[in-house]
Amino acid sequence: MTATQDTERSGAGPSALPHHPLIIGGEKVDTDDKLEIIDPSNGEVVATAACGTAEHIDRAVEAAQRAFDGGDWSRATPAERADVLRKMSTLLGERLEDIVELEILGNGATIRQATGFHVGYCAPHLEYFADLAARYEFERPGPRAQFPTLGQSSVRREPIGVVGAIAPWNFPLLLSLWKWAPALAVGNSVVLKPDEKTPLSALALAEIALECGMPPGVFNVVPGIGADAGSRLASHPGVGKIGFTGSTAVGREVMRLASGTVKAVTLELGGKSPAVVLDDADLETTVDGVLYGCMLYSGQVCESMTRLLVPREREQEFVDRLVERASTIQLGDTRDWETDMGPLVSAKQQERVLGYIESGRAEGATVALGGGVPDGERFTHGYWVEPTIFTGVRNDMRIAQEEIFGPVLSVIAYDDEDEAVAIANDTEYGLAASVWSADNQRALEIADRIRAGSVWINDAHQINCAVPFGGYKQSGTGRELGPDALDAFTEVKGIHLDLSGSRDARPYDVLLSHAGD
Repeated sequence: MTATQDTERSGAGPSALPHHPLIIGGEKVDTDDKLEIIDPSNGEVVATAACGTAEHIDRAVEAAQRAFDGGDWSRATPAERADVLRKMSTLLGERLEDIVELEILGNGATIRQATGFHVGYCAPHLEYFADLAARYEFERPGPRAQFPTLGQSSVRREPIGVVGAIAPWNFPLLLSLWKWAPALAVGNSVVLKPDEKTPLSALALAEIALECGMPPGVFNVVPGIGADAGSRLASHPGVGKIGFTGSTAVGREVMRLASGTVKAVTLELGGKSPAVVLDDADLETTVDGVLYGCMLYSGQVCESMTRLLVPREREQEFVDRLVERASTIQLGDTRDWETDMGPLVSAKQQERVLGYIESGRAEGATVALGGGVPDGERFTHGYWVEPTIFTGVRNDMRIAQEEIFGPVLSVIAYDDEDEAVAIANDTEYGLAASVWSADNQRALEIADRIRAGSVWINDAHQINCAVPFGGYKQSGTGRELGPDALDAFTEVKGIHLDLSGSRDARPYDVLLSHAGD
């Protein structure tokens, strides 16, 4: 049974919309309130999902804790857990088309992009976490003590218990997987709250997990409104760790809520990433790379390269080429393989982006391309914004400082490399950056000076599951992916074994005399 078929229908008759319940304790759970899943390309409701509340989060945490205490997953061998994750990876690959459809129903990604990135990355990333789990060092010997007595220590890594994951709408499956997969790999139970606009692919994955042999209650998915379900998950005393991806403003609130029970947090937040072009950069390659870095998924990527820093003497040729190439970006049907760029995710996001475009004009920047809703009948419905390029941008403008999350590129001219680095670092964010040059050594030297968690040279959006990902400054705390990704979902325990074999050899007399013996 495919993921799209394994749903219930709301209402009756052939025209009823697909409906998707919560998954709690291995069971489908429906609710009185429903989330409407809206296709951003036309604004139509295409499905519904159950809307979880704080009470459903409580039920899910209880189910997760019971499953953890039961031990079928938490005390399974690493190889057994890895085997289930690999089976999930295989089914993900086999059901790629179904999962892609669920993914793009609510987030407006093009089928080409969703197949290549949104869902296409998921199976290999899950396989990577399975491999980590199989070889993870859960225990290692510590140093042998000689004083005050002979003893041997060991260091263990143990699962935390119940892990909460809060995922965003832009890459709902992949970015949730970066949280639940390493958490499950080391034996935790998970409660995942996907964004209310895009819960369908995560719910399908929960069913795949059960099908692959994951015990009920180990993986629970509760879509809901952030202020209700998300807040409860972040503050819940039964949750020992929160992984969150989203805006910096919401990340601060998640950190505040988590602090009430001093739970660990990993936060992957906003960005305002620079693309630093050096004076020897190849024009055509750099322009295509910068547009890919900025306009992919209509700019709705946290590490999008939305600030282009270009030498003043080459500014005009870069702008001319940018406008020429960006004018060829094809907007249209998200399920057409020829479409390059789709809509924004919601009416609210469209309004936000258009507001930033107006602020750029108001502050004196010049629109070299775009600047509004594209022309044409098909764009009168849905949430469309055309690729937009600003010139004459100062780095103190709102469009250069604040995360727009839309297809808006700000071109900023600089006079020397020191100024370029200063502009690149003049932001509250530090998620990613790129450097473009024909000289690898020069590019590496600039990369060393940029305060960001990822710096890509002559490329963009290079997410490698074997390399840690996360940000400096207000772009977050902690790292996801990479060889140490499982560490964040474990507690470290030291165990000491006395080897002296004698009461007299131990320093008990510091406190207790032998007078009473």
